[in-house]
Amino acid sequence: MEGTKMGVPLEGFGDKVREAAAEGMVLLKNEQQMFPLTKEDNVALFGRCQINYYKSGTGSGGAVHTPYTTNLVEGFRRHKEISLNEELISVYEDWIKENPFDNGGGVWAGEPWYQKEMPVSEALVKKARETSNKALVVIGRTAGEDQDNAAVEGSYLLTKEEEALIEIVAASFEKTAVVLNVSNVMDMSWLCTMKNREHICGVLYTWQGGMEAGNASADVMTDAVTPSGKLPDTIAYHIEDYPSTGDFGDEKKNCYKEDVYVGYRYFETFAPEKVQFPFGFGLSYTEFQTEVTDTGISGEGKNGEITIKVCVTNKGEVYSGKEVVQIYYEAPQGKLGQPVRQLAAFGKTKLLAPGESQNLTFTIGAEQMASYDDSGVTGCKNAYVLEAGVYRLYVGTDVRSAVLVNIEGKEGLEIPVCTVVQQLQEVLAPTEDFERLRPGRLLESGVYEAVKEAVPKQSISLKERIRENLPKEMEITGDKGITFAMVKDKKATLEEFVAQFGKEELARIVRGEGMCNPMVTPGTASAFGGTAPSLYRYGIPAACTADGPSGIRMDSGLQATQMPIGTMLAASWNREMLEDLYEWEGKELLRNQIDTLLGPGMNIHRSPLNGRNFEYFSEDPYLTGICAIAAVRGIGKTGAAATIKHFACNNQEKGRTAADSVVSQRAVREIYLKGFEMAVREGKARSLMTSYNPLNGHWTASNYDLCTTVLRKEWGYKGIVMTDWWAKMNDPEEGGKEDMRNTAAMVRAQNDLYMVVANGGSEENAYEDNTLEALEKGKLTVGELQRCALNICGFLLESPVAERPLKTKEELEKDTKSFVFMPVKLLPKEPETMKLSLEHAGRYKIMVKLRSALLEQAQSSCNLLLNGKPVATIQTNGTGNEWNLIRLDNIDLKPGEYEVDLQHIKAGMEIDWLEVCR
Repeated sequence: MEGTKMGVPLEGFGDKVREAAAEGMVLLKNEQQMFPLTKEDNVALFGRCQINYYKSGTGSGGAVHTPYTTNLVEGFRRHKEISLNEELISVYEDWIKENPFDNGGGVWAGEPWYQKEMPVSEALVKKARETSNKALVVIGRTAGEDQDNAAVEGSYLLTKEEEALIEIVAASFEKTAVVLNVSNVMDMSWLCTMKNREHICGVLYTWQGGMEAGNASADVMTDAVTPSGKLPDTIAYHIEDYPSTGDFGDEKKNCYKEDVYVGYRYFETFAPEKVQFPFGFGLSYTEFQTEVTDTGISGEGKNGEITIKVCVTNKGEVYSGKEVVQIYYEAPQGKLGQPVRQLAAFGKTKLLAPGESQNLTFTIGAEQMASYDDSGVTGCKNAYVLEAGVYRLYVGTDVRSAVLVNIEGKEGLEIPVCTVVQQLQEVLAPTEDFERLRPGRLLESGVYEAVKEAVPKQSISLKERIRENLPKEMEITGDKGITFAMVKDKKATLEEFVAQFGKEELARIVRGEGMCNPMVTPGTASAFGGTAPSLYRYGIPAACTADGPSGIRMDSGLQATQMPIGTMLAASWNREMLEDLYEWEGKELLRNQIDTLLGPGMNIHRSPLNGRNFEYFSEDPYLTGICAIAAVRGIGKTGAAATIKHFACNNQEKGRTAADSVVSQRAVREIYLKGFEMAVREGKARSLMTSYNPLNGHWTASNYDLCTTVLRKEWGYKGIVMTDWWAKMNDPEEGGKEDMRNTAAMVRAQNDLYMVVANGGSEENAYEDNTLEALEKGKLTVGELQRCALNICGFLLESPVAERPLKTKEELEKDTKSFVFMPVKLLPKEPETMKLSLEHAGRYKIMVKLRSALLEQAQSSCNLLLNGKPVATIQTNGTGNEWNLIRLDNIDLKPGEYEVDLQHIKAGMEIDWLEVCR
C-alpha cells in the first residue's frame, strides 16, 4: 500500500514542479538581447540569494520538509552550455560560510524579510567584467504568517546596499538584469531613478518556485523555456498609489473604503498613470499576433452569451512560446458605478513553434457581468442585476493592451432594461458608518472622478434569521449497534447512525485534535472524527489534515514535495497545468495517508503588504477562482480533498485574530467571496476553513450568514467547515466579545469543527468549551450539533480514511493489555536522566510540561527521539509563557534500553520535563 512510502516524495512530482515554476515566471523587461543567455555569454552572478535561493514564504504555508532544494547557481550549472564566472561564485560561497543564512533562530515569524548582503567593491565588479559580458543581480525577499511586509527598506523597498549593488554592477556591465526571488510584488520605482539604469536591460520575477526553484529559473533564463507568465497583480509606482494603503495594517479595524475598486479595477478607472506594470503583463522571447476572427451573440437579456474566437500566431523566427489571451468587460456605469475593466475570461495557448497558430474560443455569459446592488439604488435591492446599457468586451494580452471588439457589428451586448439575474437577501452588511469609493463624472482625460458615497448598513435581525432556520432535532436513540462501516455499506442511513450519539458524543465530534496527533500521520496539522474513544467505538475513523498550500507540512521531519507559491501558480495563467499539478499533490496526500490539504489559500491581494500573499493567487477574484477550481478538481480526482481558505477577508497578518474587516456587502460578494463561490459551485469543493478575523463585527468562525446563509443555502455547499487553528468566536446573533471556548457559537453558525484542542482533549473537553453548557441553558440545540455531526461524518464517508482499515477489537485490547509500570520522569536540563528502560512491550503515554513565549497562533515543535529515531512529535502554540501539560498518546514501544533526546524542528518551546507512563 502507498502508506509504506510515507515520507517519501512522489516520484516524478519534482519534474512537474519544475515545469510549473518555469511557466509562472514573469519577464518585465528584456532589452539588448539580455535574455535568453546563450553559449556565447559568460555570466556574473551577484547577490547572496544566488546561493540562498528562497523556495517559499514563511509560516505554515512554507514549512515543507523537502529532500532537496535547488539554488540558482546549481540550476545554471546543470545547463552545461552556459558559462558562469566561477571565481565570483567562489567569493560569495566563502563569504556565506562566514555569514550564514539568518533564519531568525527557527522561531515562528522570526525569519527576517531579507538577508544581509555581501559588500561588493568596484574592483571586484571590474574584475568580474574582465571575464563576463552579462551580469545578474539576485534580490531575495520573504514574508509570511504573522509577518506582513512593510513599506520600508529590506521589505517592500530595496535596501541602500541593494541599490548600491545594482548601481555598481550596472556601471561596469552594459547588460545587467535584476532577478527577483520574492514572495510578492515589490517596489519597482528604482527602475526610473537609479544611476546607470540604462544598463538594466532585464527584469525577471522568478518568485519562489518550491524545491525546483533554481532549476526552473535557469530554464527560463536560458532558452530551455520561453517565459510565458503574466502578472497576477498590478505593480504601481509607489505603495501610496494603491487605494488600500491608507486602511491597511491597523490591529483593530480596517475599513475597505476602496470597495470593489481593488488592484487594476481602481487603476484603470481612476489612475492609469500610476501603473508601472499593468495587470496581466508579461514578455516572451518571441512575438505573438492575436487576431479576433469571429464573434457572436446568442440569447437575450440575462440569458445572453457572447462568443469570441481568437487566433494566436507565433510571429517570431527563433523561439517557441505560449501566449495568454485575456478578455475584459466594461459594464455601463448606470446607478451603481463600475470599474472600467473586469476580467471575464482567459486562455493560454499550447507551445507554439515559430509560424504556428492556434484558435481559442471564449464564451462569456451575461450573468457573469452582473453586479450586486446592496443599496437598492437600481430598484432591486440585494440582487445581482444587469443595468441597462451596452456591455463592451476587450481582448488583449494584458489589461492595458486589451482593445474593444465589435460583436456582430455592435459595440457589445445590449441590455435594454435593468434585469435581475439573482434575487438574494441581505448578508454580511457592516454595522457602522463609513464611505466608499465610486466613479463620479467622466473627466476630459478619459478617467473617472473619484467620489464617495455612504455604505448601506445592516438592517436585518440575525437573531430572527437564525431562530427561524433552526434544524429539526432527531431523537437521540442511544447505541443501536449501527457502525460507520454499516453506513458506508448502505446497511443504515447516516441519520440513523448520528441519531445514536448522546449529547457528550455530539460535543466531542466537533473537536479536532492536534497538532501532531498520534492517531494520524506523524507531524501533521490535526485529526478529526473518531479521535475520542467514545466515538471510535462506533467505527468512526480519525481523518488527517496537513498544512499546505504549497506542499505537505509534516513537523515530524517526514519529507514531501514543495510546489511553487500560489502567486507564482496564478502567474502561469494555465488552468490545465494547475489541475494536473494538484492531482500530483493529491497522489502524494494519499501516499502519506492525509485526507485533506489545508489549501489552496485564496484570499485577495488587497495590498502588496500582506505577508501571506504568497499563499494566495491574485488581486483579481476571477483569476483566483479559476486557480482554486483547478486545485480543488486536481486533488479531488484522487479522492483526497482540498480545503479552501481563509473564509473570508483575511487580508493582513498584523492583528489577524482581532482586526475587524469592515466591508460593504457589494465588495464582499463581488471581490472577496467570488473566488470561493467559484470553487464551491464549479470546483465542487467539500472542505473549507474560516479565517481568524471578524468580518463586520462577527468573527468568521461563528458567522452564521457566512457559513450557512451564503455558503450552504445560496451556493449549495455540502462539505465540512473548520476553524483556523485556535480560532476565536463570538455570538452569531449579537456579536460582542470573542472567546476560543465559545464553540456553541461556532456550532450555531454551522462551522462544524473546532481546530484544535490538545491531543486526547476531545473526549475530556480539554479546553473547557461551552458546548454542553449552552445546550443546558437553551442557547444551542441538539439539532444544531447533529447537523454538524452529519456534515463531518458525511465528509468522512467520501474520504480516503473510509477505505483505511480500523484496528480490530482484538488489536485495541492488545494495545491496552495491562502490566505494572512505574512512571519515569525525564528532565532535559539534566542529561543523565534522559534514559528509559522498558521490560514490557505496549502502548505508552507521555506527559510533557512545556511553555512558549510566542504569540497564541505561533507554532513550535520538536521530535522525541528514542535511540536516535523519532517516535513522537511534541507541538504547541504560544502559551503566554505559562506552563502547560500536554499528553502524547498511543506510542508503541518494545522492551529495551533507550537513550532519550529532543530534536527541535521549529524553535520556540521550552520543555521542563517528560513523564512516561501507562
